[in-house]
Amino acid sequence: MPIFTKQAFTSLSEKRAASRGKTLYTVLNEARVELKSSTKIGIFLSHSHKDKNLIKEAIAFFKAINVSVYVDWMDESMPEKTSGVTATKIKSKIITNEKFILLATNDAVISKWCNWELGIGDTYKFSKDNLAILPLSENSGTWYGNEYLQIYPHIESVTRGNDGIYDNIFRIIYPDGSQKWLSDWLKE
Repeated sequence: MPIFTKQAFTSLSEKRAASRGKTLYTVLNEARVELKSSTKIGIFLSHSHKDKNLIKEAIAFFKAINVSVYVDWMDESMPEKTSGVTATKIKSKIITNEKFILLATNDAVISKWCNWELGIGDTYKFSKDNLAILPLSENSGTWYGNEYLQIYPHIESVTRGNDGIYDNIFRIIYPDGSQKWLSDWLKE
């Protein structure tokens, strides 16, 4: 499964925010305000809390194509300490958001919560083509993780030879090799 490097993803997200006249922190703060005022957000973003530093980049990435992102720790209604109430609220948010995306880093792959969330996403989103993985790694090349992740579609950039990635051309790649433009997938 081809992947973004964390560095390339951060650079891309910064460019996307700047093209809208914003910084990553401005985008993050806008997302917090939007989360307070909206009952339904477009994407439930599953991620390891160890990857908190990538969240502003992920939000900027999706906001550049006018898609809102739900992040659990930005939700003031979540309990301060993890509990069964936390699990119930997260499950509800996975169900009510249109799409489920796993920010698939090494930390997310070993996270009990991320794997539990992916199971909920699989149950409610996978058969409706509303689940994808966004694999991120420290190094370029191929990301190797738990083999079960290979059954899910993943987000991939369209590359332009050795020059890197295009700023706004991304696709969903399905396990059977078929593909769809990310922007089209997000609109469905």
